[in-house]
Amino acid sequence: MPLIDGLTTLWDKLLGAQPDPPPLLVLITAVIALVVVATRLPWRIARNAVTIAHEGGHALVALLTGRKLRGIRLHSDTSGLTLSAGRPTGPGMILTLLAGYVAPSLVGLAGAWLLAGNRITLLLWVAVALLLAMLVMIRNVFGVLSLLVTGGVVLAVSWYTSPQVQAAFAWTSVWFLLLGGVRPVVELQRMRSRGRMPESDADQLARLTPFPALFWVTVFALVSLAALGVGALLLAGPILTDAGLTG
Repeated sequence: MPLIDGLTTLWDKLLGAQPDPPPLLVLITAVIALVVVATRLPWRIARNAVTIAHEGGHALVALLTGRKLRGIRLHSDTSGLTLSAGRPTGPGMILTLLAGYVAPSLVGLAGAWLLAGNRITLLLWVAVALLLAMLVMIRNVFGVLSLLVTGGVVLAVSWYTSPQVQAAFAWTSVWFLLLGGVRPVVELQRMRSRGRMPESDADQLARLTPFPALFWVTVFALVSLAALGVGALLLAGPILTDAGLTG
């Protein structure tokens, strides 16, 4: 039957592995992502993707810990806010607060794991599905537009572009999340040292636990750096293979 054949083809495309990318592509995409993260204006624009992952992390953990998700707001200054209802203290609230700053790096690590298996199409479609799921909880116009544009770009790349373009886009995006997950933690501590973020996630965690805010900033940093290290090894697989360093 045509419908069944079409679904089978779609399923095979979704779960099928693409060829290994050229080592040069892996290197170039890493450099591009690093330049974006380290440069003021590109970072200012691309940081919205990190904010989406940050607030998505809060929202997902809130749901997983039994809290009631009220909504998510994304702002044009790249800040965001996730509101949930439930006990103001306890493990659920602590885990929800903890999830934000580590989410971009962990999403990047999950993406690196998929790319290590050359599951480029699966990665792109999972990203679209997560953005659509998050769209339901957005409560402001800029947030809706931000998710629609981001999801539209990912969908267009996955559906209309060549495998080479998809690979370049996927590797750049994952490198960006891994590298971009570190910079907000540095910015957080810099702002805190100037007394400009008294209600940061780290400060709220400090009020809910016996540990000071600096402890939580350190946790954010360690998780982000660990994800970057492991993710970089996964993404660098084609380079290591080409150099004869892996089997």
